[in-house]
Amino acid sequence: MATKSIEKLTDYFYRFPGIGKKSASRLAFHILEMEKNEIEEFVKAVYEVKENTEKCTVCGNLSESPICDICDNESRDNSVICVVEDNRDIIALEKSKSYNGKYHVLNGKIAPLSGITPDKLNIKSLLTRVAAEEIDEIILALNPDLEGETTAMYLMKLLKPFGVKISKIASGIPMGGNIEFSDIATINRALNDRKEQ
Repeated sequence: MATKSIEKLTDYFYRFPGIGKKSASRLAFHILEMEKNEIEEFVKAVYEVKENTEKCTVCGNLSESPICDICDNESRDNSVICVVEDNRDIIALEKSKSYNGKYHVLNGKIAPLSGITPDKLNIKSLLTRVAAEEIDEIILALNPDLEGETTAMYLMKLLKPFGVKISKIASGIPMGGNIEFSDIATINRALNDRKEQ
């Protein structure tokens, strides 16, 4: 039987997304087996990430200074903004090494049933950027679900008067995926977003 302290720590880990009861318990017991100096470094790292991380005043990306490294990088293309739902999307896009423009983080997507309305997203600052900067293209890199599509349509309506090119990332059957196991919406999207070779 676990002690109250272990149960309390397990409960904290269980609150993390993607962590089940067994994983939470495993993590709690792993902490118990760590050396005291390792635990101190772990606690320090948790505290520092919370204390030192802020949102970029330009794009909303996570940063340890008022302007993130991407916005501050003069070698990146200032004329293209890739709009994403979440900071984690930037990490994924950057790993691909196929994009060299700037970003804008919405901090979510329109989801009225969850109480997320457009005014709760980082949209106003996007419009301010587009009005103030020389932007040639806005890439909407939102997840291809109902809320993502709703958000994309809403943004297209707001951005149209600025006269900038608006594009969406293609979606469809993933590399290594099988057509026979894909759902109808995915197959339709793959066919509609096909490109001439």
